[in-house]
Amino acid sequence: MLFRSKYIVLDSFRADYKRLSQGEQATFKTALKVFVEACDRYAADPSVAWPASLRVKGVENAPGILEMTWSFSGPDGRATFEWAQIDGRLGLRWRRIGGHAIFKNP
Repeated sequence: MLFRSKYIVLDSFRADYKRLSQGEQATFKTALKVFVEACDRYAADPSVAWPASLRVKGVENAPGILEMTWSFSGPDGRATFEWAQIDGRLGLRWRRIGGHAIFKNP
């Protein structure tokens, strides 16, 4: 595995995560399995497409910050992240998690 152990969680993400319901947290953890596998593929080959089920795309007016959708049904679930170098390797920095409100400060 190239990626699995390399990530940073910002305090903003931790605080957001605590505000999620247990059901939302469970839904995120389920999507996270697919996301981590996709990150491993990306780390090996950045030209590989993201799974359509995650709807990964850049956050408007926030260069370098990406979003992934972990819930399409109510309530809406999004998480923002960015790529970072961690211990000289490609890693991920989790920034925010929740609904559309996170995009005010992604």
